[in-house]
Amino acid sequence: MNWKKCLPVTLAAAALLASANALAADKVRIGYWSSGVSLGYGSVLEATDFLKKQNLDVEFVRFPDVNAPLRALASNSIDLAFGAPAAGVFSSAAEGVPIKVFSATQPADVQFVVPEGSPITSLEQLRGKKVGMSPAGSSVSVIAGAVLDGNYGIKNGDFSLVGGNESRIAQFLAQKQVDAAALRSVTIAQLSELKVTRLGTFADEWKKLTKSDSVPYIGIGAVRSEFIAQHPDVVARVLAGMRNTLSWGETHRDEVVEILQKSANLPEQDARVYAGQWSNMNRVAFEPADIATLKREHQVFTESGMIKGELKDDLFVTGPYEQSKTIK
Repeated sequence: MNWKKCLPVTLAAAALLASANALAADKVRIGYWSSGVSLGYGSVLEATDFLKKQNLDVEFVRFPDVNAPLRALASNSIDLAFGAPAAGVFSSAAEGVPIKVFSATQPADVQFVVPEGSPITSLEQLRGKKVGMSPAGSSVSVIAGAVLDGNYGIKNGDFSLVGGNESRIAQFLAQKQVDAAALRSVTIAQLSELKVTRLGTFADEWKKLTKSDSVPYIGIGAVRSEFIAQHPDVVARVLAGMRNTLSWGETHRDEVVEILQKSANLPEQDARVYAGQWSNMNRVAFEPADIATLKREHQVFTESGMIKGELKDDLFVTGPYEQSKTIK
């Protein structure tokens, strides 16, 4: 055998193999709650190729329970989650679960409502009433409890929390199984037969409670501590892909509607309402103001007794977010 002739071929093959390995997509497991605020955005993120364009090989994991993504992070079943309940993340971190926060993703665009014609005309009248909302432990339930307590003196045990997903809570409201509900603005806009009266918004009640102009977040991005420490560049590319998905959704509403009809099983009218609320419901943000808002949320939650535990400064990891700004 002529080794001199074979050597160039061998070297070329090795170079091609090294190049292929260098270009191999990074695997990442992303989880989200498929029955709540993150359903629509998650469906669009799955259906488009913005993460693939960041050289990511993504395995999406959907969870029917709002707190399930946090348990999956704790058990190393997923690497990161978006739309994770802020209150649950704070509690899990305080309990020693090795997780970090890398982004704020869903602002609290939620309203307190009652059926039209209800004798209840103000939030202070919710004492002793049945109030439907996302399940206990969700950010919606914690924020609702905090503002009812802080602004009206209505403690957690002073009203009955009836938990469920948005469609179920709307059904309960229509069937008068609950007296009032805390529902996302998009859900209220999707109601066709049931007419409701607004008692207040999370945004206004939060501003009243905190004496600030901030709007709380109900969903945030959480990641396993080990994963973000070892693969900050992967998290940065996930953020870039998420941001590009968000921007695309703002200008491609018809395509968003098609995806929501197919992947989220939404009727066309409901899908169009969701697409119209796209920018109000979804964020990819982690600026100092966002972190300050999250810290204020933790303070309110703990002072109201809704959650326990200290907030450590190293919970918020901003490096990947800053790096993502340089990625197209």
